[in-house]
Amino acid sequence: MTTIKTLFLQAPSFDGFDGGAGSRYQAKREVKSNWYPTWLAQPAAMVPGSRLLDAPANEITVADALQVAEQYDLVIMHTSTPSFPTDAKFAELLKQRKPGIRIGLIGAKVAVDPTGSLKASAAIDFVGREEFDYTCKEVAERRPLPEVRGLSYRLDDGSIKHNLPRAMIEDMDELPFVAPIYQRDLKIENYFIGYLKHPYVSFYTGRGCRSKCTFCLWPQTVGGHRYRVRSAVNVIAECRWIKENMPEVKEIMFDDDTFTDSSNMARVHEIARGLGKLGITWSCNAKANVPYESLKIMKDNGLRLLLVGYESGDDQILLNIKKGLRTEIARRFTEDCRKLGILIHGTFILGLPGETSATIEKTIEFAKQINPHTIQVSLAAPYPGTTLYKQAVENGWLKENDAVNLVNEKGVQLAAISYPHLSKEEIFHSMEIFYRRFYFRPGKIWEIVREMLASWDMMKRRLREGVEFFRFLRAHEA
Repeated sequence: MTTIKTLFLQAPSFDGFDGGAGSRYQAKREVKSNWYPTWLAQPAAMVPGSRLLDAPANEITVADALQVAEQYDLVIMHTSTPSFPTDAKFAELLKQRKPGIRIGLIGAKVAVDPTGSLKASAAIDFVGREEFDYTCKEVAERRPLPEVRGLSYRLDDGSIKHNLPRAMIEDMDELPFVAPIYQRDLKIENYFIGYLKHPYVSFYTGRGCRSKCTFCLWPQTVGGHRYRVRSAVNVIAECRWIKENMPEVKEIMFDDDTFTDSSNMARVHEIARGLGKLGITWSCNAKANVPYESLKIMKDNGLRLLLVGYESGDDQILLNIKKGLRTEIARRFTEDCRKLGILIHGTFILGLPGETSATIEKTIEFAKQINPHTIQVSLAAPYPGTTLYKQAVENGWLKENDAVNLVNEKGVQLAAISYPHLSKEEIFHSMEIFYRRFYFRPGKIWEIVREMLASWDMMKRRLREGVEFFRFLRAHEA
């Protein structure tokens, strides 16, 4: 049985919009960033003859993307709450050009609201719920739609049918590598993140996260709270493939929500030692509680940087969001990383439940004290499907269905939540205050200058990012 000619598409959107990533927040960053569209690359690797097109990262216009898409009979698009309106509009334009084309959407937005998503536009034929990899594969293989689990679709009379749910994938090793799809369909030089070496590659070694953080999108909508992992042998094999077939790659980033889950450290050690033998530089997401002994094994085997979600410098806020961590533990972990020479990109969130002007000040001072190499400051984003969204609606911090206003027309993240004692405007503008007070310190400025003086490539890169950063601050203040 031949498969339908299939295009996996990240539709045109805001310049620098990272909606294709497994990130917590789909928005335009303070420094232009592009994550790999792994959620599309995985099913693309399972459908022979398919193609993956990432329009935002390749700066492809709507007109050019339509011209490519109309050559296919099945188009599967990744969408998110912020990008859904423009993604639905693209689907409508595509249907006008080729009425017989079948269009499906995947992503957390449609997983939690399949009915509303399908009703939003007649151009959307189906959506994939739960883990959608095999759902996409079976649709492309022409399996009768009523037999495809995890699928919600429009019937000929316009009504909507929800099939039985699809079980979580248990054998993660059965999924094909995504790196060959990156090499085949993407221009890897177009993917860059301020704190990673360039060019880099990122992929998942597992799905799900045992942590119960109330704001975190993917575990609450698609991945679940069980951490299901690929074997160390399988992960090392994909890294070896990258080293042999993509020699220009300077760093591999493991994008699992928490690669260093405490129940998983023996596997982390095995992967680290395998990467050490291959001579690969790597980084990963980590919770701020990894033991010193594990950090040392990781560092001795090629670990360069950890992406760490500190979120807040206030212990009560960390308790409110079920972070499962205290600032005291985070301080000790950060000091351990500093002793070992592991760089940290720290992420913080402003506007979480319990936030006040005083806790914002506390978080800024906490960030300055622990002093990660670089930081990212986000605004609390109540995505539908998360506990944070439910809390915000129930407590009147957010009007129901207002989550569509998580970003503005240029893709810049907005403050969606407000409190009686703390307005959206105060939360929004606290972001630029945070950035200025963290980066515009003599010690931090000298740290950045030293980094620039050590490498001409880094000099050019940091100068470009500096221009983007100042533009972001000016736009944010306006």
